[in-house]
Amino acid sequence: MARWLPRSADLTRFCQKLNRVKTLEDNMMETSFNRCLSTIDLTLLGIGGMVGSGLYVLTGTVAKEIAGPAVIVSFIIAGFASLLAALCYAEFGARVPKTGSAYMFTYVSVGEIWAFLIGWNVLLEYMIGGAAVARAWSGYLDSIFNHKIKNFTETHVGTWQMPFLARYPDFLAAAILLVATAFISFGAKVSSWLNHVFSAISMGVILFILIMGFVLAQPKNWSAKEGGFAPYGLSGIMAGTATCFYAFVGFDVIAASSEEARNPQRAVPRAIAFSLGLATGAYILVSVVLTLMVPWNTLDPDSALADAFYRRGYAWAGFLVAVGSICAMNTVLLSNLFSLPRIVYAMAEDGLFFQVFSQVHPRTQVPVVGIVVFGLLMALLALVFDLEALVQFLSIGTLLAYTFVAASIIVLRFQQQKVDAPAPAAGGRPSPEPREGPSTGELKEYESFSDKLQLVDRDKSKEHREPGQLKAAFEPYLEFLSDFYPGEVVTVAVVTLMVSAVCLCSILVFGNTHLHLPTWSYSLLLVLFSLGFLLSLFLIWAHEQQRSAQTFQIPLVPLSPALSIVLNIYLMLKLSYMTWLRFAVWLLLGLLVYFGYGIWHSKENLREPRPQRVSARYVVFPSGSLEERVQAVQPGSQPVAGLPDTDTEDGKR
Repeated sequence: MARWLPRSADLTRFCQKLNRVKTLEDNMMETSFNRCLSTIDLTLLGIGGMVGSGLYVLTGTVAKEIAGPAVIVSFIIAGFASLLAALCYAEFGARVPKTGSAYMFTYVSVGEIWAFLIGWNVLLEYMIGGAAVARAWSGYLDSIFNHKIKNFTETHVGTWQMPFLARYPDFLAAAILLVATAFISFGAKVSSWLNHVFSAISMGVILFILIMGFVLAQPKNWSAKEGGFAPYGLSGIMAGTATCFYAFVGFDVIAASSEEARNPQRAVPRAIAFSLGLATGAYILVSVVLTLMVPWNTLDPDSALADAFYRRGYAWAGFLVAVGSICAMNTVLLSNLFSLPRIVYAMAEDGLFFQVFSQVHPRTQVPVVGIVVFGLLMALLALVFDLEALVQFLSIGTLLAYTFVAASIIVLRFQQQKVDAPAPAAGGRPSPEPREGPSTGELKEYESFSDKLQLVDRDKSKEHREPGQLKAAFEPYLEFLSDFYPGEVVTVAVVTLMVSAVCLCSILVFGNTHLHLPTWSYSLLLVLFSLGFLLSLFLIWAHEQQRSAQTFQIPLVPLSPALSIVLNIYLMLKLSYMTWLRFAVWLLLGLLVYFGYGIWHSKENLREPRPQRVSARYVVFPSGSLEERVQAVQPGSQPVAGLPDTDTEDGKR
């Protein structure tokens, strides 16, 4: 029976397959896409992805039911929390200017299976998100015409009473998705131009709302008579923050478009910063004027802005608000349809998804097969499915992507940069290459034929430390960590940090409600997991990291990504158990696709091993202790073939 069990070597190779990282090309600016997008184009794409129907619906809902006028504070905190994730995307987008967004960032730093699962979840997130926005667009337009479209469909087509299906087929939602798909397939420049038009109209309406709103503002609506500024207290503000956080998802469209940016190293970080700043400002200012125009407890959650203008005697302003809302939803539709095929293209290009989706149209230079197929799937979802039960998938998929991108930033920042090996000397025989002059009495380095074995006996205080190595200041206290490979301790610490964050957030979310922990054990577990989190953070910080002035780098690493990880995990655990159950089913389907197709067709799996020059470098020390140094690096007890005997070498010298 034991012969049927897998050997440890086979298991090791299998795990290495799952965690292999993507090999990037030397020139990452080469692409099949058309690099035509400027910083303004990317900024407007980001604004279109964030400032959607949420500005017209979410502000009123949170103010009325969750936070009151303190929704302003909720948006400020949510904007800061989103900034932590956005900065991670900005660094990756500038450093790896390839399409794929969170999928690509995870693949180049964490591993293949994790990248596939992130891409698989983002794929569903964009499909459900686009279909849900299309149905909201249809419902909003139908409400302007007193639901005549809905009544006509129910009368002449009929209604359905089946689980997971909508009450009636929404032909209008499917039609707008098909029209948007047609425009997206014409190329990035056409998509960008269309987004510019809708974004300009939307921002014009927002400007009108702000001007009219401040003219009609009444400070008494924040008075104690109306309940005060924060009627629900701090708990209401934080609950509002969790809801408002989802208003800012959408900036990842900028990272997904980095392969079509003219100068991604500069354009991507700037576009993310500008778009997130403008979106945060829009949400905050609209919340201010909305709660100052009318008392917060009288708002209509479904159409707060239009209802507020109507009650102040400006019914005609409701039409402008409706136009702005429809244009804002159009930009979100374009954002989803623009990003989804590019992420699918990146997965197919790497061999992890079906190869047909990696085809780029030679004239429009867009992945037209992915655009058409997933546009049709999105239209089908909007036509027949009830999306309300599936909308929370948007939250869990986005938060999981944010978490892995933040962890990838830490891992990549503490990895050593790849340096090409020096070319051999003329004639193919490597010649002795002294590193230090003999007059100093220090070592000399020679080359032989093993695998780039470099032995240097230098004073460690003068040695240049590579990323992932322990800082010199901590070496006297943490000397046992010096025996690990550079970056190895950091990788383990990142895993420990994420496990500690999951445990810490689980206690915060479920400790008093589901687990019913007594106060002493609740406090003890909080302290233990907090210490584990802080210790992991310290171990990461105690190592050297990459410093680059060429591209944007997020400040305060590893603190900033770690805070983003904690926040994302906390918000994920606040989701319902049914969301997690559906998420687990979708993950299982993804694993079937990966193990049935992706792992076998991965380009990293098919990559042929490159022939390497067989050489060895060894060092002749003044003390003649060559054998001792070789044994410290070469773990085998047998001598390395071809290395001269110590006594013989001493005699030659």
